[in-house]
Amino acid sequence: MSTTEIFLIAMAIIFTVPYLVWRLGGTDYFAPLVVVQIITGILLGPGVLGRAFPDYYQFVFSAPVVQSLNGVAWWAVMLFVWIAGIELDLKKAWAHRVESGITAGLALGVPMALGAVAAALLLGMGTQWMGPRALTWQFIVGVGMSCAVTALPILILLMEKLEILRQPIGQRILRYASLDDILIWGVLAVILMDWSRVSKQVIFLALFAVATVLFRRLMRAIPARDRWYVGLIWLAVAAFGADWSGLHFMVGAFLAGVVMDADWFEQSQMDALRHHVLLVVMPVFFLSTGLRTQWGMQGGAVFAAAGLLLAASVSGKLLGTHLAGRILRWAPGEAGIIGWLLQTKALIMIIFANVLLDKQIITSETFTALLLMAVGSTMLTVPIVAPRLARIKELVLRAS
Repeated sequence: MSTTEIFLIAMAIIFTVPYLVWRLGGTDYFAPLVVVQIITGILLGPGVLGRAFPDYYQFVFSAPVVQSLNGVAWWAVMLFVWIAGIELDLKKAWAHRVESGITAGLALGVPMALGAVAAALLLGMGTQWMGPRALTWQFIVGVGMSCAVTALPILILLMEKLEILRQPIGQRILRYASLDDILIWGVLAVILMDWSRVSKQVIFLALFAVATVLFRRLMRAIPARDRWYVGLIWLAVAAFGADWSGLHFMVGAFLAGVVMDADWFEQSQMDALRHHVLLVVMPVFFLSTGLRTQWGMQGGAVFAAAGLLLAASVSGKLLGTHLAGRILRWAPGEAGIIGWLLQTKALIMIIFANVLLDKQIITSETFTALLLMAVGSTMLTVPIVAPRLARIKELVLRAS
């Protein structure tokens, strides 16, 4: 068979298997389709399919096919991160800056600290966790931040399912998650700072600042129908500049989105674009992520590491939001609901971990443990939050 034919077989598998599991298995309550796609990517990777059926795995996921899939996955994740940046509403966060700052700070800082402790414990378990190009502080901070990440797009999806997205509590949670998103990418930029290429990074940031001013003027001046095209050009250029400077193309994609205003576009079009990116191309990213998992001879250790990271992540979020609730005098039960929703991981954490793996700050074993942690934390959310919301319905209508 030609590479094109095998590529199409791989694409058929990518879209067929998770859809059938999700639809026929009725997993939507605890595992939305995107979570099933992530799990399917793991199962189709070298650690499961590759070990059980090595010849079949090598036939379908040959080097040329994987290279083609990676190209689609790169563009998919750039689009996704770009949209996430555009949709950050910093004006609302500023309007409620004291409450948002306290909550977001504690909801990020506490799990990051516990995650850093977990990372230090992993280093004590052996040398297989830290990447060959990492400094110790980069590994500890990177893993710690992975435990603190909130997946804003998945959070939106789950709050829609719980019917609280447009309610006051849902809008508050979005503000907290939006502030954390900015800090997450800021910390990633610090972790990736390459002092041997710092001049390139300074040049990129200076040129990006100037280009942003000109770009924003251009976007206001051109017709609405042209803004999508110009925005995509801006995305590609910014992602290239960030990668060239030694940061990462996903940092550039986020920066390209965060300097854009959501009100330049119709909300219905933005929602449709996010939906179509998730539907059409992000499954390829999930598969390519699964192909990067590695179990090796330390499969038990990987699961133990995932359990440790999951405990640090969940307990950290809950402790952070309970501290915020005490300070801000929230109603009983409110901190638990907010904490469980903010600990949702999946997409953004997987993207974050992919960057750490690309830069060899973590190894494939650590990446696999983080991936398992992200899936586990996301699957816990709805089953735990839904009964709590049912018991405390008045929280949904409580204004901030």
